[in-house]
Amino acid sequence: MTDVIDVIDRALVMAADVVGGITGDLLAAPAPCAGWDVRTALNHLVGGMRIFAAELDGTDAGGRHEDDWLGNDPQGAFGAAVDLDRAAWHRPGVLEKDVRLGFGVVPGPMAALIHLTELLAHGADLAVATGREALVDQAACRDLLAVMRGMDFGAFRRPGMFGPERHAPDGAAPHRELLAFLGRDL
Repeated sequence: MTDVIDVIDRALVMAADVVGGITGDLLAAPAPCAGWDVRTALNHLVGGMRIFAAELDGTDAGGRHEDDWLGNDPQGAFGAAVDLDRAAWHRPGVLEKDVRLGFGVVPGPMAALIHLTELLAHGADLAVATGREALVDQAACRDLLAVMRGMDFGAFRRPGMFGPERHAPDGAAPHRELLAFLGRDL
């Protein structure tokens, strides 16, 4: 995979393009994550970006992952989280430090891969849910899926993380293959 920070930047742009088209009525649409609607998926994505940025900066995120990060301005909350996230990942030496996540401490490169997974997967979730799949970065999804298939992903297949792999139809777009690999029932 090319430089992970560059791919995180691309994933942030992709997610911003997808989120830019989410209007109030789409917030209640079902998302591919079981039991989630678009607002829940967007809130999870914003919370994750804020928490990662705080961990990388050594600050307090100001909330837990599933707190309400969107308030009455989902677009504004997302934009602010993107700015914080991008700045945090561009700090000198960011990949050389360990990062504390909810399940433990991981080295910087693994934290970046986990964060990229969140950005691409939930960006694709939002694109599928809102009919904006043409905006998904297919190359990044294909490359990430290849990395995941090359590692022992079983440790991440547990409640609250990822479910069992689902079958993606032959010829499915890379983002749909990625989502199926992560346990989404499309």
